[in-house]
Amino acid sequence: MKITESQEMYLETILVLSKQGDVRAIDIGRAMNFSRPTVSVAIHNLEKDGYIKISPEGNITLKASGLKIAETIYERHTVLTEILVQLGVSEKTASEDACKIEHDISQETFDCIKKHISNTPSLTSK
Repeated sequence: MKITESQEMYLETILVLSKQGDVRAIDIGRAMNFSRPTVSVAIHNLEKDGYIKISPEGNITLKASGLKIAETIYERHTVLTEILVQLGVSEKTASEDACKIEHDISQETFDCIKKHISNTPSLTSK
């Protein structure tokens, strides 16, 4: 089953929110600026597809398959944002553009970008 860009966004959001504590559907809705019904449907589908687990208390956690996807997307987002900022793009625009690129870029291209920046002193990560 192929994961959609929307599902990737939800998984990435869950990952980011989980770094701050427990994650509930309402937190996801606030972070993504989506309505409660929209989040409810998406969360149900992610659970059905085996990417997340929802506790009886409503806490949402990533399963191994969801975590792998979320970490991949988050890494792409952070690396692409950093590169764009270093090129002179504003932080806000860089993050928005990285969000668009992160879902469509091939793994081969992303790996080459990471290799290139690791060999370019001015673009090396902190």
